[in-house]
Amino acid sequence: MRLKDNVSSLKGVGEKTATLLQKLNISSIADLLYDLPRGFMDIKEPTEPDKEHVGGLISVSGSIVKGSVHIIKKGRTMTFAKVRTQNETVQIVYFNAPYMKKTLESIDGERVFYGILSDSRGYMIAQPAVFDPDEYVHMLKVMQPVYSLTKGLSNKQLKKLIRAAFDVIELPDEYLSEDELREYNMPPIKDALIGLHFPTDMAQHSSARKRIAFHEFLTFFLEMSPDKNVVETKFDGLMMETADAPRLIEALPYRLTDSQLKVWKEIETDMCSGICMNRMVQGDVGSGKTIVAILALLLNAANSHQGCMMAPTEVLATQHYENIVKLTEKYGLCIKPVLLIGSVTGNAKKQVQERIKNGEVNVIIGTQALITDNAVYKDLTLVITDEQHRFGVKQREALAGKGKATHVLVMSATPIPRSLALTMYAGVRLSVIDKLPEGRLPIKNCVVGKSSRQASYKFIIDEVKKGRQAYVICPMIDASEGMDIENVTDYTARLKEILPNDIRIDFLHGRMKLNEKKRIMDEFAAHNIDVLVSTTVIEVGIDVPNATVMMIENADRYGLAALHQIRGRVGRGKDQSYCIFVNSSSTEDASARLKIVGESNDGFHIAEEDLRLRGPGEFTGIRQSGEFGFKVASIYDDANVLSAAREYSDMLLLTDNTERLREISESIENFGFTAVDFKSI
Repeated sequence: MRLKDNVSSLKGVGEKTATLLQKLNISSIADLLYDLPRGFMDIKEPTEPDKEHVGGLISVSGSIVKGSVHIIKKGRTMTFAKVRTQNETVQIVYFNAPYMKKTLESIDGERVFYGILSDSRGYMIAQPAVFDPDEYVHMLKVMQPVYSLTKGLSNKQLKKLIRAAFDVIELPDEYLSEDELREYNMPPIKDALIGLHFPTDMAQHSSARKRIAFHEFLTFFLEMSPDKNVVETKFDGLMMETADAPRLIEALPYRLTDSQLKVWKEIETDMCSGICMNRMVQGDVGSGKTIVAILALLLNAANSHQGCMMAPTEVLATQHYENIVKLTEKYGLCIKPVLLIGSVTGNAKKQVQERIKNGEVNVIIGTQALITDNAVYKDLTLVITDEQHRFGVKQREALAGKGKATHVLVMSATPIPRSLALTMYAGVRLSVIDKLPEGRLPIKNCVVGKSSRQASYKFIIDEVKKGRQAYVICPMIDASEGMDIENVTDYTARLKEILPNDIRIDFLHGRMKLNEKKRIMDEFAAHNIDVLVSTTVIEVGIDVPNATVMMIENADRYGLAALHQIRGRVGRGKDQSYCIFVNSSSTEDASARLKIVGESNDGFHIAEEDLRLRGPGEFTGIRQSGEFGFKVASIYDDANVLSAAREYSDMLLLTDNTERLREISESIENFGFTAVDFKSI
């Protein structure tokens, strides 16, 4: 059995299970093996509950008291049961899981219950995992992975499927030599993949992460190799400075910052130089990158050419389009814009595509729909990629390839330390917008513990009474067995019980259908929702100036760069905004890291500090992996591995060793889990 085989070829995966796995974006065996744990259970010997264990994870051994299982409904379904240990009675509860009543009633004899202990009129454990005593004894010897799940699929089932896959799969051979593995102090990639799921200790897990991170970085550099040593390409057409951009700058109701003007002049010089531009603009959250991009599109249109801008989400693309339409109508710009996104279908899409093809429009805003075969341009000379780290290299190349010789501008709101940016983007000119527009009030931050939640809720209530809105961010969508992590589903229900009835609360997460996500976002923007509970899906694409409070639960589980990006959803209006970081960890390291983001709103300073503090291979759970399509690697945590992979790729590409390069490229392809995700995000 091979990595590229469908997951339904595994024993025990029927039609129902395959459908559930599909909801987790698992189609192939490679997808299954690359569905990495969100964390690991801290398995300990069962003990008796006491005050010292309250608020932490605990394992208790006992029997369910006959006749104690019951269900109540109070905004949500709660299934209760009493467990009798040697000295205490502990109540267990499951939220929105009425099927657990039958399961609990069928349990006969002693079991081990694992979860977070609370003390409210007696000891209670919410959402406990339940184990047979013999099974639990075995688990004490091995770290237990905890996965993201969907309704109907348990952590136990998913773990069993992954173990079964490792038993039958034929993994390709390691493509690094034994000497190279020793030089980089890494295990073979087969062992590393297993070690990501079932390590014996954190040292093995760290070593496994290092090997897979190297694999991801190497894949990235080999994929982008045509761009690495950029040869200057002559621009095939006329491009000269016009009065259109200066007139718009003069007419705007606000003054561009010196930083924005400097970057705009660099872009204008590039575009009018006769050589194709290849520039990256980095700008902190809210620094005003979009208006600079619009100036570039305006210059391009004034020279009678087509330009396009690709955004990672339909919401963000629509937002850009609407802003451009307003500017065009208000200031009489020579821009003729059109929107091309996936949800535009049928005749409407054909009409848009025809207008692009015949040159009737000169600015095209969209998502990945811009790079489909049916998207044909008459005279495309400028391509802009917004939030570029959310696209794969192939997507950016495909967009640029829609024109003959195009100017390329990529924009990122993810501050990257200059040393890393130069490594990731050799041959690309860098511009930085490092000043915020005038009139923006700095966000006031505070780092608090879980005990301060009630005070935080009171603060949110006060802001809502003033007519403001708030976000609450949770790391997970649903509850996960054995992990002390907040989730959107339960948190929303809890807030509806805690906050006054006249405060309108709703939730948002990535598994919702596109139309439903857009509806929620539009409702929040229209102030029909006061408090929005969400995952980090709100990180890109929501611009609600009236939102003044951002509360981030389990903030210690995110990378600092990710926290800074999330925080950027507030502070976008004229009113004072606030960010509350809830630290659920008791470690000094977590406190030190959160202190940095709590004391600074400067994304570049935060990025540098993040790089300085976080050593390679550190496992902290929900970090900023996912940037550039990486599943495991982080340009912050794995900076040393990044450099090593870059040196190795340079050795392969710059030496006359074509056969070795071909062998490694084939091996990477055979692994089936190409580390850089070139699919749409």
